[in-house]
Amino acid sequence: MGVFSKPAIEQLPLIRNCMPFSGIPLIDLSQPDSEALLIEACQEFGFFKVINHGVPMDLISKLEAEAVNFFSLPLSEKEKAGPPNPSGYGNKRIGSSGDIGRVEYLLLNPQSFPSVFGQNPDVFRSAVSDYLSAVRKMACQILELLADGLMIQPRNVFSKLLMDEQSDSVFRLNHYPPYPERQALSGKCTIGFGEHTDPQIISVLRSNNTSGLQISLRNGNWISVPPDENSFFINVGDSLQVQQLFS
Repeated sequence: MGVFSKPAIEQLPLIRNCMPFSGIPLIDLSQPDSEALLIEACQEFGFFKVINHGVPMDLISKLEAEAVNFFSLPLSEKEKAGPPNPSGYGNKRIGSSGDIGRVEYLLLNPQSFPSVFGQNPDVFRSAVSDYLSAVRKMACQILELLADGLMIQPRNVFSKLLMDEQSDSVFRLNHYPPYPERQALSGKCTIGFGEHTDPQIISVLRSNNTSGLQISLRNGNWISVPPDENSFFINVGDSLQVQQLFS
């Protein structure tokens, strides 16, 4: 999940020039044809949007509010959540891969939450736990549809990795604060990560209603993904791509 400071319109990552794109594959998880559409989206785009995902909006709103409160705290308070190894608070400048600005984040392993979560740790911890429970359920459904589509047995071959008590899955809350140094040079506040792939099987992405996410198509063209705060975006990771190649 990404949490952006306001004004959001001034904080768009400029990896490269790209055009808005309205053809992002849409997967309705409540429909019986979702498996076929999902597999096609993975093969053609490696990316799709999920609706009717079963994650209650009140859980999403609660977690986002707690995240905004946390990142609004003084640095000394945020640092009490500890270094992110494997769970905790991080704050760094980004720029080694065409990135611009700074990012601060909470990296959370479900098995090892930090002991400190801002001014209301119990409320924050509860918000994270409830949200992760609902998102894991959605992710398991997607992973089992993927296994079915790739004709991999058993169908829980991917989802059991997520539900295992020793799972190495992580949850990351990103916050992109304003970058005054860049603003002084360019007159704009532009931030974001440079181009990259994700090593996981899939990445489940959600942002507040802020533009900035971009993906590369097969032909090498970059497109902007319109934000949708009511949906989740799924990105095919390197591990699943390798699995598809050898299936």
